[in-house]
Amino acid sequence: MTSAQFMKCLQYAAHQHRNQRRKDPQETPYINHPINVSTILATEAGIDDEGVLMAALLHDVVEDTDATFADLEQLFGDDITGLVREVTDDKSLEKMDRKRLQIVNAPKTSRRAKLIKLADKLDNLRDLQVNTPTGWTEERREAYFVWAQRVVDGLRGTNAALEEQLDQIFRQRQLLD
Repeated sequence: MTSAQFMKCLQYAAHQHRNQRRKDPQETPYINHPINVSTILATEAGIDDEGVLMAALLHDVVEDTDATFADLEQLFGDDITGLVREVTDDKSLEKMDRKRLQIVNAPKTSRRAKLIKLADKLDNLRDLQVNTPTGWTEERREAYFVWAQRVVDGLRGTNAALEEQLDQIFRQRQLLD
């Protein structure tokens, strides 16, 4: 991989998510989230595997846009597409099934995919600590923390730095001793 490939990936993710907004009260651009996930991996987890960093940028494009795995394959190759595939929910399933499968499947994914999942959860939980998404009740927000902890429990042993950051959040929510 080259930094040119990384920038092509960033541009592609930005284009795919261009009209999407986060559900926070400020409606921040959605692309901030994949950028945050990739940045967390590089700066907090010490990851320099460009394939992981690129897949982090792309982790929601198939799930949340009209992009396909075939598109990713053509543009970025097997390795990155495989990582995105590992962290992509099947949107044809009901939401509760998708959430259950994240818990069940988390331990079965590759170490590289687990890194992306950990950083994804960390960014989402950091956001949830300060913002309640539009249309969410406090109960739904709290349930997300509980569910996220169950997913993270299946990812343990992957990256101590990320796991410690997540555990600090779980302790603040009194989900850990």
